Amino acid sequence: QVQLVESGGGLVQPGSSLLLSCVASGFTFSTTRMSWVRQVPGVGLQWVSTIGTDEGDTVYAESVKGRFAVSRDNAKGTLYLQMNNLRPEDTAVYYCAKGSPTRGYSSRGQGTQVTVSS
Repeated sequence: QVQLVESGGGLVQPGSSLLLSCVASGFTFSTTRMSWVRQVPGVGLQWVSTIGTDEGDTVYAESVKGRFAVSRDNAKGTLYLQMNNLRPEDTAVYYCAKGSPTRGYSSRGQGTQVTVSS
């Protein structure tokens, strides 16, 4: 079955960086569009970024554009999210998701908590 396992979250100060990883299994990762979404308490699920099967095919939410970078290693079946210049409003549980906001998400991992606070 589909499994998505995120890691890399933590408690950091504003301006810091984190690298999130998501190891995927149970489907053909290399031919699947993948996304990062985040759950903000009291706000709901927010889309962060999507990457196509071509690593150059990336899109970002305006709130993270220029600070976050999504990438993938198809040989390792792993999705990444490099987060730089983190802000308190980036605090959320981050999930990798199989799919995209336009076509929907068929699976989501268990999430990893990112807390940005001084």
